Amino acid sequence: MRKLKVIEYVTLDGVMEDPGPAGDFKHRGWTIPYWNDEMAETQSKELFASDTLLLGRVTYDEFVASWPLRSGDPFTDKINSMKKVVVSHDATKPLEWNATLLEGNLVEAVTKLKQEPGDDILIYGSSTLVQILMQHDLIDQYCLIVYPLVLGEGERLFKDGARKTKLNLMSTTRTTRGVTLLTYTN
Repeated sequence: MRKLKVIEYVTLDGVMEDPGPAGDFKHRGWTIPYWNDEMAETQSKELFASDTLLLGRVTYDEFVASWPLRSGDPFTDKINSMKKVVVSHDATKPLEWNATLLEGNLVEAVTKLKQEPGDDILIYGSSTLVQILMQHDLIDQYCLIVYPLVLGEGERLFKDGARKTKLNLMSTTRTTRGVTLLTYTN
């Protein structure tokens, strides 16, 4: 069975999404000053062990607005060529960029997707999707990239009222820029 892995960039106060206005990418740059070769190596390892991206509609729209415009490096070429499966309430909005709409009951469809042959499945961002999948124990691995930063407001990964979930720490890495990479299994 394929593993479903969540990769989330979070702050010390658990914010996973910048509080800037939706679609206003200039306010979403809080991760950029911390990026370095160590981060690139970790991200590449997870990406190249996967063949599918599972994305919520908002994250998909953000990704499709920027990734297809880039090319020429192995990471970008991989992400652009991967199969994308999009979860959306609006089935009338067209998809592109190797994307298909996940149809039917979300829990049943993701369970079926995990049973298909292939490499791992990655989720980036996609807070609403992740919240639902957490409730149904469908996430196999959490890769939390914790930035030494407090934003004070914004979308949080683990919301008030979330179901208690015990996770097992598999690895910890600290980058030279102070970012901590935590990998947990469910």
